[in-house]
Amino acid sequence: MNAALHTELWTSWAAVLRSYAAAHGLNAPQHAVVEVSAEKITLRVGSRWLAFTPEQMETSEGAAKPFALHEDGTVSAGDDAPEEMDFAAERLVRGVMFEE
Repeated sequence: MNAALHTELWTSWAAVLRSYAAAHGLNAPQHAVVEVSAEKITLRVGSRWLAFTPEQMETSEGAAKPFALHEDGTVSAGDDAPEEMDFAAERLVRGVMFEE
């Protein structure tokens, strides 16, 4: 994947994480914060967090799983099959915010 496309997908990933964090925050006891840099995106909710690098997803529980953004706009997170970026973001944010 070329650098420009990766940057666009990385920015989009951060944006959908922020959107779903804000939406789920309306019904959650805590709000989420999304921190973004060129190398890492971190979603924080209280003491729980998810951190993404271009190759890996880490959790506050100490788990590390493969992570990848694909040229077609899908995401692979862990051992799951690739899924649409917005579906993956919603599922992951919900899991952190509501301890699923």
